[in-house]
Amino acid sequence: MWSWRKLLVGRAKILVKQLWKAGVTEIFLDGSFVENKDYPNDIDGYFDPCFSMYDFEDMKLYEKMISKLNDLDPHKVWDWSPDLRKPYRGYTKMQLPMWHIYRVEFYPHLSQGTGITDQFGFDMQFPSAFRQSRNNFQPKGIIKIIP
Repeated sequence: MWSWRKLLVGRAKILVKQLWKAGVTEIFLDGSFVENKDYPNDIDGYFDPCFSMYDFEDMKLYEKMISKLNDLDPHKVWDWSPDLRKPYRGYTKMQLPMWHIYRVEFYPHLSQGTGITDQFGFDMQFPSAFRQSRNNFQPKGIIKIIP
């Protein structure tokens, strides 16, 4: 169990260092990794690039940041296009390249929905989507990465 968690942390560390080099400092971890689970499937997380998806200039800066992240990563995993998702044996959810390579998924927080719903079925935004259990909607904590 601990060796698997250590492996996940090491892989998340690779991506966190890339985010730091791209100027991102607000990074959070969630998923089964932060719960009392013997064998977490992966690490989920999000980062706040401090850009707005509603401001054209901010979106140009965001695209430059993503380009820099892909320059830093040998696998070019900083892309969330649905058509890049591929199946993984034993999983019903199609996974992003980032997950296949690192078993970690970091999503940008751009004030968009997450696909995670609350108890009433409404789409949630980060960070509130990560601050509740998906099974019973109970409040839970997340981990903030400190540079």
